[in-house]
Amino acid sequence: MRTFLTAILICLPSILYSQQRVYTTNNKEALKTYFKARQSLDYLLYDQAITQLTYALSLDPNFLEAQNQLADLLRLGKKYKPAVEHYLKLLAVNAEFNRSVYLNLGESEVNIADYTTAQTHLQKYLQYPNITEANKRYAELLISDCTFSIQAIQHPVPFKPTNLGPEINTKNDEYMPVITADESTLIFTRKINNNEDFYKSTGSKGKWANAVYLSKQINTPNYNEGAQSITQDGQYLFFTGCDRPEGLGKCDIYVSKKQGNDWDIPYDLAFPLNTGNWESQPSISSDGRTLYFVSNRKGGYGGYDIWKSTLTDKGWAEPVNLGPNINTPFDEQSPFIHPDDNTLYFSSNGWPGLGNMDVFISRRGNDGAWQKPDNLGYPINTNADDSGLTLNANGNLAYFSSDNLQGYGGFDIYSFEMPAPLRPQLVTYVKGFVTDAKSKQPIVVNVEIVDLQTSKTVYLNTTDGEGQFLSTLTSGKDYGLNISKKGYLFYSENFSLHGLQNKKQFQITVPLQAIETGNKVILKNIFFDTNKYDIKDESKTELAKLIAFLNDNPSVKIEVSGHTDNVGVDAINQTLSQNRAKAVYQYLIGQHISPNRLVYKGYGKAQPIAPNTNEEGRKLNRRTEFKIII
Repeated sequence: MRTFLTAILICLPSILYSQQRVYTTNNKEALKTYFKARQSLDYLLYDQAITQLTYALSLDPNFLEAQNQLADLLRLGKKYKPAVEHYLKLLAVNAEFNRSVYLNLGESEVNIADYTTAQTHLQKYLQYPNITEANKRYAELLISDCTFSIQAIQHPVPFKPTNLGPEINTKNDEYMPVITADESTLIFTRKINNNEDFYKSTGSKGKWANAVYLSKQINTPNYNEGAQSITQDGQYLFFTGCDRPEGLGKCDIYVSKKQGNDWDIPYDLAFPLNTGNWESQPSISSDGRTLYFVSNRKGGYGGYDIWKSTLTDKGWAEPVNLGPNINTPFDEQSPFIHPDDNTLYFSSNGWPGLGNMDVFISRRGNDGAWQKPDNLGYPINTNADDSGLTLNANGNLAYFSSDNLQGYGGFDIYSFEMPAPLRPQLVTYVKGFVTDAKSKQPIVVNVEIVDLQTSKTVYLNTTDGEGQFLSTLTSGKDYGLNISKKGYLFYSENFSLHGLQNKKQFQITVPLQAIETGNKVILKNIFFDTNKYDIKDESKTELAKLIAFLNDNPSVKIEVSGHTDNVGVDAINQTLSQNRAKAVYQYLIGQHISPNRLVYKGYGKAQPIAPNTNEEGRKLNRRTEFKIII
């Protein structure tokens, strides 16, 4: 709700009005009732004051002070349509009674989507001399809302919301939906008797099971939990907890880790992320290392701003404001950082929109800075408060809540297909299951995924108790996967997402081998140009893993081997495979691995692991391996 002004009359004690000598009524009963309304306002009895002012106006419809007071009360109570009616009645009697009427009337008309008329009244207000800078800025913002809205309504964007059904929605309020990358788990907030708790539902292909209470470890009977964000693998839940005794402020951000089918007791993220101010509405990046959130802490641009904090070895770093391309002198809220880590959705009442909170999109530029946002358009946005939008990892489906679409009661959760120009970069995911190669039992291992071009780690975690992990991958990049555990050989994999146009998911099962003589590892992230044996820069991350493995296991000796497909002259392939194996051997020696622990050999086409009848098989055969020899 963007209501910038409060009625000055409401803020002053009624005694001042009893001393006023000139009113626009001569009706003593109307004036007496008006003073009673003023006393009701002193005690915050707004409904009673409205009744009294209405009665005063029934005695004298031209009692302008009562007319103005009643219109202001209705506006502040979000009863905009009757507020407009009373402001217009006032102006019909005296168009110059109070210049603030034009600002308050324009604001009310924006709230009922009467943008053309609102624009006229707001421009009238700006013609008055000596208006405050704050009021001028607010009026100009409302005019920009009108200009934008008139155009947006003439050019609507596709929008066909679908209610998620009775499995999710009830007669109570449901809102703030978030979903895991594989779209198998939906977590949302449900409000029952003014108490907010988390619920979850599982499903596939948009078919949801009946929602259940999330966890007694997180939900509480005495405090509200809400505004949550879940990591893409579903293992960590960041959320807002308010009024908790251990909190630093009114609302703090907490985190809980999933343990089996339940969750750990959450803990406060502490200073400097949380302060004595208001911190809320977290959104966690896909790598789990950058947290976006809302705060009214010092150093911002307006009332509530969007900030971010980065996880370091010493904990969460001092938060940084996202700057004037995101934040305004008004309020920003509900940030959602998409798993592509380059697209931010958020709500604001400070950028031109259709009134109140609208949802915006900002993309990160090549310089790493956030660009000025774009409004998602009409009818995704309306003259009501629009906020709390999230997307699936693929970016084609958005989730939000609304109480305006004739649902099951109160706020319901809906989904809709996001228009293509408003989508983030295409994101897919890799989902893995790791077992001991001999026992076939799931094991807990370390999982790291690296952007091979930048060597930046985009995912770093362990598998859960069932040996599973999940990470998102953004299109247009090459990724290297490494799975490791003490006492085992590591496992590597490569995912190339260049030219990816459609959703593609990677699901792998990894039988991790113990360190035993004869066991092999295919080094899938060591790269050479065609018919060359110079190691490419993208290989250094994989080579670093091999060096770390050898350093952690100083008694191990290995054979590095090169292999080719069957295309070309056998002798040339043999020499090429030998030279590639030698290149890795020499690199390892250059990194202080003893040559006594290493041998190298080229096998040419002699040891295929796939048929050479197609390019996919030939690609698998062109490889570098190492084998335990002692």
